Amino acid sequence: MAHHLRVRFWVEAGLAFVTALLAAATQVWPNWIELVVRVDPDHGSGSLERVLVGVCLVAFLASVVLAGTEFRSHAAHSV
Repeated sequence: MAHHLRVRFWVEAGLAFVTALLAAATQVWPNWIELVVRVDPDHGSGSLERVLVGVCLVAFLASVVLAGTEFRSHAAHSV
């Protein structure tokens, strides 16, 4: 059944995975942003990291809901 799912499902599932990974990485290693882009936009306050985790969690939840809806729609039409 999984190989017949639409591309939309896989994009949503992939986005959920990536945003969960970013949120987890930011929680475990909060200064990765400063190291990667070589800029400290929040001057060490950690506010950027908190916003990033929040945005990633909202995007994760939205992606999970959308992927689940797509999966259930596919399952309903496959029966």
